[in-house]
Amino acid sequence: MPNRSHAVDRRSDRKIGIKDVSREAGVALSTVSHVLNGTAPISQEVRARVLEAARRLGYLAKRQQKGAIASLTTLYLAVPPGNRPHNDINLVSWTMLTQLSREAERRGVRVVAHNGSAELQAAEILAGARAVGAEGIVLVFDDNPKLLKGLTGADLPVVLLNGEDPAMGLDTVAPANRYGARLATEWLLSHGHRRILHLTWRGRSTIMRRLDGFRDAYAERGLPQDQGEVLYARGYEPDQAREALRDFITERGGLDGFTAVFCAADNLAIGALTELRAQGYAIPSDIAVVGFDGVAPGELTVPSLTTVRVPLDSLAASTVQMLENRLSFMNRDYPACRIELGCQFVERESGGSFVSIA
Repeated sequence: MPNRSHAVDRRSDRKIGIKDVSREAGVALSTVSHVLNGTAPISQEVRARVLEAARRLGYLAKRQQKGAIASLTTLYLAVPPGNRPHNDINLVSWTMLTQLSREAERRGVRVVAHNGSAELQAAEILAGARAVGAEGIVLVFDDNPKLLKGLTGADLPVVLLNGEDPAMGLDTVAPANRYGARLATEWLLSHGHRRILHLTWRGRSTIMRRLDGFRDAYAERGLPQDQGEVLYARGYEPDQAREALRDFITERGGLDGFTAVFCAADNLAIGALTELRAQGYAIPSDIAVVGFDGVAPGELTVPSLTTVRVPLDSLAASTVQMLENRLSFMNRDYPACRIELGCQFVERESGGSFVSIA
């Protein structure tokens, strides 16, 4: 009867496949496929067992030579200091980063946060990622052109979450900011509003896309752009929204014919609700208020906030999946990809309802 070494030798003479890896690791074929291709969340323990079996059989080396294996075990996370969820103002930041951490945990991927200069530097990010053995980098919120250029072409894959790269050098994942804003504005227009105030701030390009969507809705209906107006707050905090609206009402002697405020973020909308009520306006009978982001406090405001919900959980999942894809089958020469996820309009009390106009 042949001993085990002869059996192994005979097996080494034939082509090794995922059936052999499945048998060796004691898992289903589909599990092996998911581990090797990064197509589903697999626990760290099972992932390690599959990769070890594939290594022993020589299958791992064969796949790696072809650049065809997803090996994301450590993700390096770079977030601008101003967007780190250190207080209740950064509701979107906190929610998005929490979802990203949960998604990584589901997939058995370790997350290491970058700690560096007050302003993110490409060289520091890359050095930090290499130091902890990360296979990929997630950059969140920061689409500074100099930073993006410094990360383009790096030896580690980088995915920009909730940002834009006009040079198209990096993979990006973001909500459909422009279409979401257009959806909200179109809803207001279809309910009889014509004089709509867009409350925003001079933020990143993603916030400017929401302004574009606001204008698109007017253009689509052939309405004069000056029926709508843009009001800039100093920033995105609720108190800054209150300040901007207070100054507007004082200068105009009232609402000046505006019947709705579309805010570029829920933070601004929460401030708008507070200030308008403090000024004695009834919402939505005097003026409707619509936000953008869909963070939890919108359900708790008085009145509850009509908003555009951003799919934060899906953004996180798509970001980790993009890194897996880049590692498994998208080589360095593969063009940068942009994933844009649809948003959902959530109708609550603050939007009110005028006579519906088709």
